[in-house]
Amino acid sequence: MSDVSDWWRTAIIDMEPGRIDIRGRPIQELIGAVSFPQMIWLMLRGDLPTEGQARLLEHALVAAVDHGPQAPSIATARMAVTCGASLNQAMASAVNLLDDVHGGAGEQAVELYHMALESSVPEAVSRWQAERGKYVPGFGHRFHTPTDPRAPRLMALTREAARQGDASGAFVEIAEGIEAHLASKAGKPVPMNIDGATAVIYAELGFAPPLARGLFCLSRSVGILAHAWEQTEQGGRNKGPTPPEYRWTYEPEG
Repeated sequence: MSDVSDWWRTAIIDMEPGRIDIRGRPIQELIGAVSFPQMIWLMLRGDLPTEGQARLLEHALVAAVDHGPQAPSIATARMAVTCGASLNQAMASAVNLLDDVHGGAGEQAVELYHMALESSVPEAVSRWQAERGKYVPGFGHRFHTPTDPRAPRLMALTREAARQGDASGAFVEIAEGIEAHLASKAGKPVPMNIDGATAVIYAELGFAPPLARGLFCLSRSVGILAHAWEQTEQGGRNKGPTPPEYRWTYEPEG
């Protein structure tokens, strides 16, 4: 039977009738003893974080839960419900939109920070723009000007975590260095946004860049669920992205 039992191999969970062990820890010992952020860390990393690390992770998760119905993922969830989709279908439809452009900036910012850690801020920004385009992930916001209210608070909490020994502070300095560098180049402020700030936290906590996107999906799923449920309660049928009296732009070929 080894060809069957070895089909899937995992260090995450082991179980048999009457026993469930997560990362070698009985589930009944985890229930009531660890928080949800601690459980996320345990599942992804195999150990438990310090209380300070868990709090810092929680700060990032809380900050990114929602950004309103104008966010494509949230709008999709609400539209899906009006088309008759269940909550799980609405959530799946919405999460599937969290890709490189809408939802990927956190992962990209972690990559950029590591590039700067290995070289310098100017070199990393220059390389990023040469290889990936002029957009620098994690900085600037088309709606929140001049300041994304979430970023300064997250940075203050990360600096506090560094003072308590739960983070190094290295990525705080890198992100603030990028912010200053971009402002100098642009001749005006280019403030850090939510993606840049949460990326600082994920980098400080040692999460790989792709996990920054996965963690964002976990966070934003809370907002997606809330909006899908609210739309379920409000009702409505076949709501599109705009009211029906507003028409699109028709551009005939040629």
